[in-house]
Amino acid sequence: MRFVIVGYGRVGSRTAEITAEEGHDVTIVDDDPDRVERAETEGFEAFHGDGADESVLVDAGIAEADAIGAFTPDLNANFAACMVGTHYGCRTVLRIDEDYRQDIYEKYAADVDEIVYPERLGAAGAKTAMLGGDFNVVSDLATNLQLTVLEIEEGSPAVGKRISELDLPESARIYAHGRAKESLTIPLPGTELEVGDEVALIVETDRAEEVRSTLTPASA
Repeated sequence: MRFVIVGYGRVGSRTAEITAEEGHDVTIVDDDPDRVERAETEGFEAFHGDGADESVLVDAGIAEADAIGAFTPDLNANFAACMVGTHYGCRTVLRIDEDYRQDIYEKYAADVDEIVYPERLGAAGAKTAMLGGDFNVVSDLATNLQLTVLEIEEGSPAVGKRISELDLPESARIYAHGRAKESLTIPLPGTELEVGDEVALIVETDRAEEVRSTLTPASA
């Protein structure tokens, strides 16, 4: 798949690294020439310019891209980049920072495919590590969020379904997937689940059992 990533800071650079390691084509857009140079040094095709500018994104290949990730600290610039991506038929992923509020989410969520909160995910990882690194223990992330990893067992209604076909609550997100005895990686919507797979999810606490019933056998 082909991805355009706007912003080569902490979030964008790590996302680019992971997706490239999995064999995807990644193009970087950043308005900082030093970051553009760093991206090129690290092996990426990179374009200097404003990621909210359609002409810059066209030069970066947005017309051929499968998805755009807008990961700069500027929410408005991220949203503008995603709207360009929508115009060209891309899947859109919007970064929101630690000043997340429900009204901000509601303002932007309807117009993009996914919203990510790097600070919350970082806190989730830190808390899990402090609890001993057991990702299979459901642990509270915030007042209404939980992180868990579930194994797809024989008899699960999810076996044979693509990730995009799972009937999950709108608030639930699968953010990582791995085959049996393999490391978890960023999932693709077309990934078909098999017995022994693991999926990592973030879900609202009051919807956790609903998610579990979608992914585990009825007797589990």
